[in-house]
Order: sequence, then structure tokens, then C-alpha cells
Amino acid sequence: MEVTASDSWIATEWGLLFVRSWKPSVMSKDRDETILVLHDSLGCVELWRSFPAKLAAATGRPVVAYDRLGFGRSDACDEPQAPTFIRDEAVKVVPRLLEQLGISRVILFGHSVGGSMAVAVAAHLPGMCAALITESAPSFVEDRTLVGVRAGKADFERPDRFERLVRYHGSKARWVLDAWIKTWLAPSFSGWCLDDDLSGVSCPILALHGERDEFGSIEQPERIARLTSGASRVLVLEGCGHAPHREDPTRVLKDVAHFLAQYDVVA
Repeated sequence: MEVTASDSWIATEWGLLFVRSWKPSVMSKDRDETILVLHDSLGCVELWRSFPAKLAAATGRPVVAYDRLGFGRSDACDEPQAPTFIRDEAVKVVPRLLEQLGISRVILFGHSVGGSMAVAVAAHLPGMCAALITESAPSFVEDRTLVGVRAGKADFERPDRFERLVRYHGSKARWVLDAWIKTWLAPSFSGWCLDDDLSGVSCPILALHGERDEFGSIEQPERIARLTSGASRVLVLEGCGHAPHREDPTRVLKDVAHFLAQYDVVA
């Protein structure tokens, strides 16, 4: 199926946000949901690579991705990342984005901390959210999370690794890296969890998790499923680490399409 992509910028009071949209040539009939994908702590639109286009083709739905403020091609952020950044994104930024894009019904797909944000969006906008898919989403801070972040911090001390961030985030790369490391390793953040938001989610949920995820145990998706009131399913992907959509995209696309069809979200 042919999928066309287009770029735009959304003006907000915090700065310009870069947005890319993918539209399949054959759309699912009698459905008005758009899939919004939310990137991880070091991610951006470009780092999704071909996955959003394939997601649009597999589901017959428009897909939208955006760079959070401070990331990718969006404007820089002048302030350190607030410890409330996950809830702030869900309550302040995403509603503005959806309004300006004219999206009234949304299917959320979030990777890593983008999955945590997707949970918060689903709790904040229950009437707009048709379904929620999390991939490797943290729902609380565990020892494995901190070990993984510390390993990442050491890895990005290598110039070649940091240069990769510069390639996608330009002069904002140091802010992006600091936002990730300093937030998650801050002692004041150690008690963070998604419990309050999870209790407010009532839509169908698919919680994907790689069995080899270096940042979180199986308790992460199980907590997501256990604390929400919507029909939920945890799916552990064998052989995958923290980014199954890159490591095994065919499997992820198949599972997502099946999940949406199962709950009649996609015709």
C-alpha cells in the first residue's frame, strides 16, 4: 500500500513543534482515529525511520509523529527538564497538538517514556482515546532502569556515540542527553510512578515489552495492565530488547494490527 508523508510545524506558546504525518492510500472505512506516536527519551521523528509509514499501511490509519520541545527539529528548550515532564506533556502539549491538527479521536502508540506519556494522555483525554499501545514503557523506577541509564551515560561519553545525537538533535544534543540522565538519576525522581494516571485509563491497552529490555523488567507492562480498567493484554516479545519496533518491526506491526482489529478499533 502506498503511504504519503508530509511535514508541518505547530505553533505553541512554548515554541514551534515539528510534525510529520503519514497517510495510507487505502483508508479503513467508517473510522476516524489517527495514530499518534510518541518518541523515547533520546528520540525524534527521524529516529522512527520507516516504522510510522509501515504502521499506517498495516492499520489503514493516518499516523502522526512530532518532536517534543527540545528534540529533533522542534525549537530548543531553554529550561532544564522538569520532574513533572511526563504529565506536563500529556496535559499541556498533546491536547494543543491534537486541536491544531484537527484530531478528535486518537490511538496512542508510545515508545519508552513516550509510552508513559501515552498513558498519561489516555488518562487526561479519555473521551478522545480509542486505544493505547505502550512499547517498553516505564511505569515506575526500578533498579534495572537506573542501571540501564548509568550504562547509557557511560556509553555517550564516547565522542562517536554523542555525535549520533548531534546528527538528529543538532545543537540541542547536550540538552537532550542531560534531560534523560539527570532526570532519571535524580534521587528526587526515584519514587516516580504512573499509578495515578493508570487508574484513569479505561480504553483497550496493549503493553508490548522485549524480554531482553535493558531498562525494565516484565513488571513494567504487568503493572500497566494491572492498574488500568480497560481490556488489557501484555505481550512479551522474545529476543527483543528496548526497541522492538526496530528489532522486530514485522512482529510488532502484526501484533498491533491484530490488537486493534480485536477491539474493533480498526475496521
